Amino acid sequence: MSDLWAALCLVFVIEGLILFAAPDAWKRNAARMLGMPSTLLRRIGAGVLAVGLVALYLVRGG
Repeated sequence: MSDLWAALCLVFVIEGLILFAAPDAWKRNAARMLGMPSTLLRRIGAGVLAVGLVALYLVRGG
């Protein structure tokens, strides 16, 4: 369970780092995403999810 909390904390660190380092780029990307169709965003999300799961499997010694 502590690994889950550590992973969630790292998500916050990475999100915060992006907002801190490049807030204008983040705003531009968010505005672009508003114009994208939901199906495209779902596909991108599914791809990122799949890459993350494979990377997690490899890192955890799978």
